[in-house]
Amino acid sequence: MIRVGVVGATGYAGAELVRILQGHPEAELSVITSRQYAGTAFSDIYPALYGIADMLCESFRTEDICEKADIIFTALPHKLPMEIVPELLKKGKRVVDLSADFRFRDVKRYESAYQPHCAKELSEKAAYGLSEIYREEIQSADIIGNPGCYPTSVLLPLIPLIRENLIDTETIICDSKSGVSGAGRSPSVTSLYSEVAESFKPYKVAAHRHNPEMDEVLSRESGKEVSITFVPHLLPMSRGMLTTGYANLARTAKEAEIRECLQHFYQGRQFVRILPEGKIPNTLHVRSSNFCDIGCKIHGKRLILVSAIDNLVKGAAGQAVQNMNIMCGLDESSGLDWVPCPL
Repeated sequence: MIRVGVVGATGYAGAELVRILQGHPEAELSVITSRQYAGTAFSDIYPALYGIADMLCESFRTEDICEKADIIFTALPHKLPMEIVPELLKKGKRVVDLSADFRFRDVKRYESAYQPHCAKELSEKAAYGLSEIYREEIQSADIIGNPGCYPTSVLLPLIPLIRENLIDTETIICDSKSGVSGAGRSPSVTSLYSEVAESFKPYKVAAHRHNPEMDEVLSRESGKEVSITFVPHLLPMSRGMLTTGYANLARTAKEAEIRECLQHFYQGRQFVRILPEGKIPNTLHVRSSNFCDIGCKIHGKRLILVSAIDNLVKGAAGQAVQNMNIMCGLDESSGLDWVPCPL
């Protein structure tokens, strides 16, 4: 049994980690921390888990968490993980970080989007935790930079096609729509019910911090600098994410060829579902699951890709647990193999 700790367990991503890990057959959730709720039972914060996750939240202390856990998830705001992860690694622990602190190999790119980095030497050692793409790197890594939710929904459809030179990387445009939980649990005027209900709006147009993350990965995959146009939108729902991507075809191709490329690439990877002709992804059909559904359509010389994920599961906690499974040599689906609800 793998002893697991969650640092920052009471944010939305942290709470999803607790929910998933409580049902993991080969992991024991041995410690959870929360600065704000230290000494409080987790089920008092999230009553849905009453009788399932009643353990007390603790204050974070490096010595304590290292004594109680072998794999540690850091579900904290950006900047905090880079301050504590080096000590966790020195004590022989393996870390899956859900912030952006270890997603970038190019530290300057990270610093241009976030803040100065105080653990730059670890960026080169961290594996980018896009589970279906970088499995071999993840297996041997001691630290994983778990991808953002928007990048997960954008990159999974694009990377197989870029590797087969099927799309022109200079023409990629992606617009994504996210549920309000993507903004996190901290109070904000923009996420108040009266601000979100009856509303659908873009935000941080061509200026979202996930844009540089996507550009770096796509540049690595294509072997040249890629800069995509990315526009996020806020949907009046609690969870879910749908991305529509557009790119010119690099050569003449039919939808069947695009679908076959995606199906071949993700063969045996149960969490990516390539939908058949005429079917388009819907956030409802992946809700609370670790699935990414992908559909495609060609219009003239333009390829349209649509993907749907749950932003808190495949876009955060679910993929983090999938990465833990890979790191520990477990079945990738362990603790994640639930059937989505039909409604």
